[in-house]
Amino acid sequence: MRGPAHLAVSPEDHDISAMTRLLLSALAMMSLLLAANAAHAQSPNNLVGGSQFNPPLPAPLPPPKIEAPKIPQLDAPQRYDYVQGPRPSFGDRVVRCLDEAAAAGVKPSRRAAYSRSCANRGD
Repeated sequence: MRGPAHLAVSPEDHDISAMTRLLLSALAMMSLLLAANAAHAQSPNNLVGGSQFNPPLPAPLPPPKIEAPKIPQLDAPQRYDYVQGPRPSFGDRVVRCLDEAAAAGVKPSRRAAYSRSCANRGD
């Protein structure tokens, strides 16, 4: 009696190993289907209002680099920056010297001579 009724339990044929294999394969198939369905449901494009045509989410940004600040050493030699900034133009120096002369109360007839000498000095 082999056929579709082979899977049914009959009093004369007790094949437990076939039934256990059938039960295990059915459980494996159900767990695979449930796992695939759960993975598909977690996609952000399948959430409420999502679409399968939406582009995938971008990759997360890399974590920021955290570096410890440089600790100054007490016995380290000090470093000085002796480089001066660019010198103002001659016109800027003349204007500054004229303003200084006016603020100092120099007469207007003497301001031109003062501003020339002041601008040439580079004060």
